[in-house]
Amino acid sequence: MKMDENLAAVHAYLCADGYVIKNPPTQRHNYYHIGLRGTNLTLLKDFQNKFEKVFGIKPHLIEGQRCRIGSKNIYEQLTKEFGSFYSWEWGMPKLRDNLLGIWLRAYFDCEGWVFCKSRQNRHIGVDCVNKTGLDQVEEALNKLGIATIRKFNKKRNIHRLIIYGKENIIRFRDKIGFLHPEKEIKLDKSIEDFMVYEWNFPENNQKIVEFLRQLFIDRARIRKAGYVYFISKERSNLKRLQDLLKKRYQIYSLFYQHINGIGTIYYELDINRKSEVKKLIDLGLIPNIFKPNKT
Repeated sequence: MKMDENLAAVHAYLCADGYVIKNPPTQRHNYYHIGLRGTNLTLLKDFQNKFEKVFGIKPHLIEGQRCRIGSKNIYEQLTKEFGSFYSWEWGMPKLRDNLLGIWLRAYFDCEGWVFCKSRQNRHIGVDCVNKTGLDQVEEALNKLGIATIRKFNKKRNIHRLIIYGKENIIRFRDKIGFLHPEKEIKLDKSIEDFMVYEWNFPENNQKIVEFLRQLFIDRARIRKAGYVYFISKERSNLKRLQDLLKKRYQIYSLFYQHINGIGTIYYELDINRKSEVKKLIDLGLIPNIFKPNKT
């Protein structure tokens, strides 16, 4: 069988919500069924059209339920070429790079979801009982430059793969995407929901002082140890602030890069020398955080 865009999608559909089955040996009546279960008409029609292009025969579509066909010949072609399609046993075929996105699109259209809690949690996820199959999905995503996180639910014996971060989600949209209409809309909304994190530094010197005062009020954090720090997802924000404080007020600071528990990179700027913190107090950028000396 020649692997092309149509067969890659059909294969993924069958691994996800599809089936390639025959009667058990104990049953007298022989049958060979191939089909895709699902309620979404867009996906069922896509499976039907691509299946016909691959095998030259159109499976029967039952709206809101499935698209199926009975064929011993097609059953034997599929199982001989790809092996089992059962939930615990399927595996990704060897695919050229240009077909990876096609296969992943059909798979995520069936099995994936998009979650968006505004300004807090935006991700794409998929659950699967087949660890080996999901390992291959993860490897394919990483090959497309999409970073992933893995989790395992021991109680349900289910493996979960999650795609976090604006860059990864945009890359998923550009290289894979969704055909499923509702998931496509949710994906676009989740990308739009990412805030613009760049700080708008004024060019006018007269406005710099007021800008800094407001920036310290809104974003500066003060630790009990007596130092001031800023957090931002944009590296340029803190680098520009660091340069501004050094050049204009000779206030020196330390710059760090961190990675949180879900793999998101963020940045920190610390002003931790007592002498530098006192400069901030003298400029009126922060309140006096030092206890007065007892006499």
